[in-house]
Amino acid sequence: MSFIETDEQKQLRESVAGLASRYGYVDYVLPRARRGEPLTELWDEAGKAGFLGVNLPEEYGGGGAGIYELALVQEELAAKGAGLLLVVVSPAICGTIIGKYGTAAQKDSWLPGLADGSRKMAFGITEPDAGSNSHRITTTARRDGDEWLLRGSKVFISGVDQADAVLIVARTEDHRTGKLKPALFIVPTDAEAFTARPMAMDIIEPDHQFTLFLDDVRLPADALVGSEDAALMQLFAGLNPERILGAAMAVGVGRYALDAATAYARERAVWDVPIGAHQGIAHPLAQVKIELELAKLMMQKAAVLYDSGDDGGAAEAANMAKYAAAEASIRALDQAIQTHGGGGLSEEYGLAAMLGAARIARVAPVSREMILNFVSQHSLHLPRSY
Repeated sequence: MSFIETDEQKQLRESVAGLASRYGYVDYVLPRARRGEPLTELWDEAGKAGFLGVNLPEEYGGGGAGIYELALVQEELAAKGAGLLLVVVSPAICGTIIGKYGTAAQKDSWLPGLADGSRKMAFGITEPDAGSNSHRITTTARRDGDEWLLRGSKVFISGVDQADAVLIVARTEDHRTGKLKPALFIVPTDAEAFTARPMAMDIIEPDHQFTLFLDDVRLPADALVGSEDAALMQLFAGLNPERILGAAMAVGVGRYALDAATAYARERAVWDVPIGAHQGIAHPLAQVKIELELAKLMMQKAAVLYDSGDDGGAAEAANMAKYAAAEASIRALDQAIQTHGGGGLSEEYGLAAMLGAARIARVAPVSREMILNFVSQHSLHLPRSY
């Protein structure tokens, strides 16, 4: 395993950074976020450049690379303050699952659009009464002749207003055992009996969260992704990339905050010297740099393990990466605000507005407490606590 990036990966970083720098956080992202508008122009341009589908198969218009490269794209976007939340969802989760387990028709229908960004797919797993316990999902799918009927609800589903469909995690009944088993269905957002209601969130973000209601949504037989019996495996094929991309976004946000803080610390002078010359400013920023680099290494390790097919190793590393990146990102942003003093709370720099969004990384897509549970049980082999 080598973390020395290839020339192609370095060029990809440079190209993505160049694109993101033409948009930027203060001039483009933050004004759009304050108006509750998606980053459509950035998304479209990133799609046309091939960045959004870099992990998807070449025969469907993708780049034929891996989750490592998609994480690289997300990190560089976020490092300019222009991270795209739906990169985590559409190409990383949904594109990966369909690419691995979808039928030929599903791949033909969805992967080219997911690769060039012309189509988007949201992902629906979280439920009001399930939360972190996905085993308690109650959204059910039952057969009605050759069709399926889906009934249930979902909550905190990102970007449904931008999506053409939602990949819904439901449960089918095993008639032999009477138990409910997970299954994945592609549900068009314009389907009859499908309702999406915006959730009132107290953070400044360009992407909205939704509560979904499925009141016997009728779907054709080919809406089922892959095999009923393989759904759990299919689900985890998407959740590890979700954690890796979430970590990449958090690392990028941390880099943005650290760059803003160090630039200010070099320029702002008090008592005739730049404030960065004082250890009270310099040392916390140095600590942030170390923590971000460590989180980035774990994120890279997780991506390499995933792309190599080591699902067990990738699961452990992806959870650790997501935990470490979230903590480092929040600390970086908080220290950037502190470095700017009162200016850190002003609209001029936009750092305070970013803090709420960065805080999401501690609770989604999986909380830090559940990550600690995972590490305790699977890495340390301690008794399960829940």
